[in-house]
Amino acid sequence: MSDVVLSGAIRSNLLSLQNTASLLETTNERLATGLKVNSAIDDPTAFFTARNLNTRAADLTNLLDSMDQAVQTLRTADEGIEALTKLIETAKATANQALDTPINASFAEGPRDAVTDQTLNLTAVFSSIASTDQITIAFDGGTAVAITVGGKTVSKFISSINGLSGISASITSNGSFRIEADDGSDLVIASGVGSVATDLGINGTFDNGQNRTQFEGDFNGLRTQIDELALDASYQGINLLSGDDLTVNFNESQTSQLTIQGVSLNSAGLGVTAVSADDFTNDATIRSFIAELDGAISTLRAQASTFGANLGVVEIRQGFTDNMVNTLETGAAKLTLADTNEEGANLLALQTRQSLGTTALSIAAQAEQNVLQLF
Repeated sequence: MSDVVLSGAIRSNLLSLQNTASLLETTNERLATGLKVNSAIDDPTAFFTARNLNTRAADLTNLLDSMDQAVQTLRTADEGIEALTKLIETAKATANQALDTPINASFAEGPRDAVTDQTLNLTAVFSSIASTDQITIAFDGGTAVAITVGGKTVSKFISSINGLSGISASITSNGSFRIEADDGSDLVIASGVGSVATDLGINGTFDNGQNRTQFEGDFNGLRTQIDELALDASYQGINLLSGDDLTVNFNESQTSQLTIQGVSLNSAGLGVTAVSADDFTNDATIRSFIAELDGAISTLRAQASTFGANLGVVEIRQGFTDNMVNTLETGAAKLTLADTNEEGANLLALQTRQSLGTTALSIAAQAEQNVLQLF
């Protein structure tokens, strides 16, 4: 089929309408997408520059997420230090309470006027006691120790008992036989052989003293809680209180970063030692434990200050990166976003032009229709 021959006027108006339609299509696309640069064809320089800016903004946004997690890790460590400080202060209060609690020896005392002459053999003073008889003495839940009468005088028998650690024996001014557990713990006296303890009137368990054993157990219990809390102060597998390090990256190439050194803040790391049996019977020993606790509090405060400084750095960089992302996205938008007001005006003008072009095409066609009137 041969091409249709158009007159010059019609062809000119047709080309004008085609150009107007193309411009309308472009304007409608810009209004629909909000972008004046939708592909590299529109403006290669602006398109690829904006894409690079948006890519970097996306990378920095991912870094913002990791910075936020780092902030939470530091806050977890700070909360752990605050809780550890309270436990240390509670342990210190326990030690001070022990220091303020006097020790009163528990004791067993026989009948009055039982002994009038300490130079006599014990078997002579108490006819029911034989030289092979034994008395057993135990205190504070320890193993009982046996003392054999063995023909000893009263004074030597007293000396043999006094030779035991933590035990004191004497004949009172009233002539009664008395044995004491110096630390105030429960005193258990029995007859190992024979009935010597009964004969002396001191057989049985005596809990009439006052001691600090309970405070020792409370102190060690708090020390265990310190260890457990330090282990629990973990966030997403990182525990700054158990020696884990935390590295925070501040740029997409990982050339700018902050490494936060973890520390061991369990009882050993804080220098808080366990209380052994009878440690609290000595005031000087208790004061040494209090000094350790004071040192632990100082360590916690110093570490809290260090973590606080690190947290400040991370938050400052977090704010800077957030602003940088906004700047990059704004720069990309300036290169690619369309001005909707301008594009709206363009659309109105093109619609008017299209209407006028259609009218002009109709007028141009009428010139050829006039030829038909000749027939």
